[in-house]
Amino acid sequence: MGMPSTKPTLLRHFLLTKPTTVAFNLTPRWALVLIVSACSFAPHLKPDANPWIELFNGKDIRDWIVKINHHPAGVNFGNTFRVEDGMIKVRYDQYGDFNDQFGHLYYKTPYSYYHLKVDYRITGEFLKSAPEYAIRNSGVMMHSQDPRTMKVDQDWPISVELQFLAGLDDGAPRPTGCMCSPGTDVVYEGKIDPRHCITSSAKTYKLNEWVHAEAIVLGDSMITHIINGDTVLRYYKPQIGGGVVHNYDPAIKKDGQLLHSGFIALQSEGQPVDFRRVAIRELPVPKGK
Repeated sequence: MGMPSTKPTLLRHFLLTKPTTVAFNLTPRWALVLIVSACSFAPHLKPDANPWIELFNGKDIRDWIVKINHHPAGVNFGNTFRVEDGMIKVRYDQYGDFNDQFGHLYYKTPYSYYHLKVDYRITGEFLKSAPEYAIRNSGVMMHSQDPRTMKVDQDWPISVELQFLAGLDDGAPRPTGCMCSPGTDVVYEGKIDPRHCITSSAKTYKLNEWVHAEAIVLGDSMITHIINGDTVLRYYKPQIGGGVVHNYDPAIKKDGQLLHSGFIALQSEGQPVDFRRVAIRELPVPKGK
């Protein structure tokens, strides 16, 4: 969907696609780290070396783990995550009060270096008892903690989010493909950014509009967000830190620890959303990682 007709190598994608200003705004130390990382990674880049794997098989979510706030891992409260019409649908028709029952659907296997593709659309009526900020809001969590390490009343997983937003019909821009950081920090423009969410340069997409989102995740070094073929955000050094997450196990939240790998999870926070494709291609891990 909206992908360019040519297929540049991953290295050219990292270095030549926008936003290129990020690289120039780095401090000398971080710029050197980026250059060294890119050069060391370049000889191993073979775009077609690994096949695409469909994490969602179009039929069921047997390979996925549900974790919803106030419920143990494995309990799909209210049939929140369901497969219908060949899609993973997030719905709330069996809820009463939302009661902060934020949920996530985790693929069973953690990943470290990979290229992720997700086709989604934000749809339907927002559950009014959910928090207002969640209107037309969803996302996919990356480098997430194992859902089985979350306490029953932990609201969010420690993770990095590729956030999905749809416009609010008020004419104001509301870019999708942003970054949010529950229980984490990232380096952006050369320093750890104190904001919970960093806005991307993406366009605003309407309710019910299908969007093709991608993330290129290079372990604990760099993450790139791509929306409908355009690079819209890039940041570095994902690590445990920050706030937002509540009722977590202190033994898990070790602030300052770099996130080299983790689980991928689809989000539920009060807004219906459909996912028709979730696919991944693993990338080679540089020597020494």
